[in-house]
Amino acid sequence: MTDHRTGTRAEWLAARVDLLDAEKELTRHSDEVARQRQELPWVRIDKEYQLETVDGPASLDDLFRGRSQLLVYHFMFGPTYTAGCPACSAIADGFNGFIAHLAHHDVMLWAVSRAPLAKLEAYKQRMGWSFPWASSFGSDFNYDFQVAYSEEQRRSGVGEYNFRTFDFSAGAELANQRPFVEWAATTGTDWATYTEESPGMSAFALDEGVVYHTYSAYSRGLDGLWGMYQWLDRAPLGRNENRAPDDPLNFFRRHDEYDRH
Repeated sequence: MTDHRTGTRAEWLAARVDLLDAEKELTRHSDEVARQRQELPWVRIDKEYQLETVDGPASLDDLFRGRSQLLVYHFMFGPTYTAGCPACSAIADGFNGFIAHLAHHDVMLWAVSRAPLAKLEAYKQRMGWSFPWASSFGSDFNYDFQVAYSEEQRRSGVGEYNFRTFDFSAGAELANQRPFVEWAATTGTDWATYTEESPGMSAFALDEGVVYHTYSAYSRGLDGLWGMYQWLDRAPLGRNENRAPDDPLNFFRRHDEYDRH
């Protein structure tokens, strides 16, 4: 017998109508936030970034591929990782289907990571993905967009993420705790190495040959990109994140790992 509150159809309908009002308010607020995103000032990028793609070396403006807008997902895959971050992988599972629709709206979508291109291509093949993925190995790109941390930052003990400074020592305290050790191990690293990278997304515009940075988001600001989350939020038990709070691997895995457990 369920321990969830039950009721009559009439009681459900009354509660659902109340919820509909809240959902409509959330939708209107989301529309307003989207408008505010688009009104952010654009920042000209004069720095030259050298990236590697399957078609050879590329600058940031090369990634537009003839379009005027570029979206970049900062995928956590460090140079010494043996596999991409499971969370980033769950987000990226939706990219293949979005590419054509975004292109129709004059938008190019790329993933960018610090791992060498050969590692990215091998992992991309394993996952069955076809979206374009560039390596920023040897470039300042990830550092400049707050998704990687330099040795100098680590020595200072202070980093910057999600537009705030943070103390590296706080994350270091997690390095020996089981769930974090096991999570990092899925990428073939330890916690300290795993957290040299961070997830995020950035948007750019190309206007008369000039590239502008228009928007970036990090942390919970990426929730809307998780197709899985949008569906789970509408399932009876939600995201089910409390299923095994001491073992995040029980919450989700890479899509080719479910049959292994």
